[in-house]
Amino acid sequence: MTWQFMVGTVLDFIGFGLGALAARMLPLFLSQTVISANLVITAVLSIKLLNIRLTRPEWASIGVVCSALVLLATAAGPEGSGHTPIGTHWWLLVASVVLIGGGTLIVRLLGGRAAILAGLLSGLGFGALGVGVRVLNGVDPFHLPSLLGDPALYAILVAGIGGMYLHTVALQIGSVNGATAALVVGETVVPGILGVLWLGDSSRPGFAWMAILGFVVAVAGAVAVAWFGEPESEPGADREAATGPGVGSAGPDEGSETGASPTERPRNAVV
Repeated sequence: MTWQFMVGTVLDFIGFGLGALAARMLPLFLSQTVISANLVITAVLSIKLLNIRLTRPEWASIGVVCSALVLLATAAGPEGSGHTPIGTHWWLLVASVVLIGGGTLIVRLLGGRAAILAGLLSGLGFGALGVGVRVLNGVDPFHLPSLLGDPALYAILVAGIGGMYLHTVALQIGSVNGATAALVVGETVVPGILGVLWLGDSSRPGFAWMAILGFVVAVAGAVAVAWFGEPESEPGADREAATGPGVGSAGPDEGSETGASPTERPRNAVV
């Protein structure tokens, strides 16, 4: 019950709300990529809060991500309407249940070998959450019966809670960097493609090439930020840190004691 943990938890909830708002207002290939780029903020804040020195590859990766986000934001056009048949909302719920339920079972069977898979599945869960927010009925205008009767609402709950659980497991059982990199891929690539092919997201006329380039480079840069954030602690210290009072909400003292890498808490208060 430290103030750092409580502040981080509050900011996690604020970040969830703002991420959901972004999914309603922006193309998913932009909103999901920006959310994954929070690794950059984690890395930069770690300099002051955790007294961690970033390596040259990390600084280069941060520069790549920022430059790619500029390209992506410049090329992004209007978001799709999000109006889809209710049947597709049921398919989203079924897919979320299968993804989280089946993923949890597979991870339990594989044990420590499933860290990267758990990270990927958690990213897909967060991606399904973004898709669910986009298509959710009863939000604008607000209509409670429509909201509660929409399967997409329950897909959001399943994918969000299940994604956080699998993310926690991924951090505990294996490589933090590998799991985080896999999470970035799952959280951005699939929702971005679904947004374009299913929900009508688009780029500005004549800027499709820039949108594709910015998306690919931004995802690659975010993966690099996670991958190059090698922990400075002894082997196994990252797993010990991940089993602390809360994943993604470690305070400065905890991080400095373990020598944790800036990407070890990818969903920290930076959201």
